[in-house]
Amino acid sequence: MCGGVGSRFWPYSRASYPKQFIDFLGTGRSLLQMTYDRILPIVDKSNIILVTNADYAPLVREQLPDISEEQLLLEPARRNTAPCIAWAARHIAAIDPEASMIVAASDHLILGEKKFEEQVTRGFEFVESHDALLTLGINPTRPETGYGYIQVGQEAAPCINRVKTFTEKPDLDLAKVFLQTGEFVWNSGIFLWKVHAILKALAECAPDLSGVFEAGADTFGTPREREFINNHFAGCQSISIDYAVMESAKNVYVERVDFTWNDLGNWSALYDNSPKNSDGNVAHNCNLRAYDSTGNIVAVKGEKLIVMEGIKDYIIADTGDVLLLCPKAQEQRIKQMVNDIKQLFDGRYL
Repeated sequence: MCGGVGSRFWPYSRASYPKQFIDFLGTGRSLLQMTYDRILPIVDKSNIILVTNADYAPLVREQLPDISEEQLLLEPARRNTAPCIAWAARHIAAIDPEASMIVAASDHLILGEKKFEEQVTRGFEFVESHDALLTLGINPTRPETGYGYIQVGQEAAPCINRVKTFTEKPDLDLAKVFLQTGEFVWNSGIFLWKVHAILKALAECAPDLSGVFEAGADTFGTPREREFINNHFAGCQSISIDYAVMESAKNVYVERVDFTWNDLGNWSALYDNSPKNSDGNVAHNCNLRAYDSTGNIVAVKGEKLIVMEGIKDYIIADTGDVLLLCPKAQEQRIKQMVNDIKQLFDGRYL
C-alpha cells in the first residue's frame, strides 16, 4: 500500500511527493524501495502488487522500474485501507483463488530483515493451515500513545495467539497499564491471510463495502477491471481495515514478532530512528551549527547551513516555500495546521 499523503510529516511530505517516496534515512533508498527490497525474498517479484493513488503512478514507476503495469492498481480516490485491501484481494483472487496475501504499508521502518523473513514465513504457514486473519504484533518498548494495541489471548501455535481486543491509540495512563500487564502488543498493520479468508470476512463484517466489489466480480482480472474501479471506487466508504474487519471478525490472530519496527508516522519517530550528534540533534540534508541547543530535528530541502542558539526539542523543517517550527511535544497539532493551511491557501502549500 503506497497511496497515502503522510500529512504528519508536512511540510517535508507533500501531496505531490509524500513520505513513502522520500529517502528519510540517507540510505539511497526511499521507504517504498526499502519495503519492496524487504518483500522480495518472500514473494516472487511477479506476484508483488502495488496499490497507490493514480497521481503517484509516475513516482512508483520511477522508483520501482521492475514493476509491470499489470502489478499497479491505481486508486482514483483515497479511501483508506479497507477499500484498498478489498480491491487487491479481488484482483489477486481473479489470478489465483487459493493465493495467500501479505499486506504491507510502504512507510514502515523495519530492521532485521532476516528475522522479518523468518517470522513472515511462519505466519504464512499458519494462515495456510488455519481459517485465520493474522496480524503481526510488536512487543512494546514504551507506553506509546500513537499506536494501536492488541490484547493477546489463548495460544494457537508457537508465537501465535488469538486476539482478545483491539485498542486504538490509548491515552498515556492506559498505555502504561498495557505495558505493565505484558498482555498487549503494538498493532503493526502488517497482515497475512488466504485471499478467500479476507474476502469472506469483508462480506460478513463490511457487507456494504464488499458489495461494491461484488457488483463488478466478473470484471476482475479482465481489461474491464480498471474501468469498473474508476466508476465505483470513489463510492466506497473511507474506512480502515481494522475498523471494517479486524475488530469484529471472529478468526483474528496475532503473531508476536521481535524484529525492530517503527511506522515512521511522525517527526518524533524519525528523530528516534536517526543518528544524533553529541547534543542529541538530528540534521537531515543540511549543515547544522548548534549552540546551547539539544533534542532537535532539522530537515532541509536543498543544502543549507542552519545556525541555532538556545533551541530545545523542536522540529525545524524547511522546504523552500514552507518553514515549520514546532515543539516536538506539540507535533500532534501538525495535522490541524495542515487543515488550516488548506482552507487559508487553497492547497497551495500542501
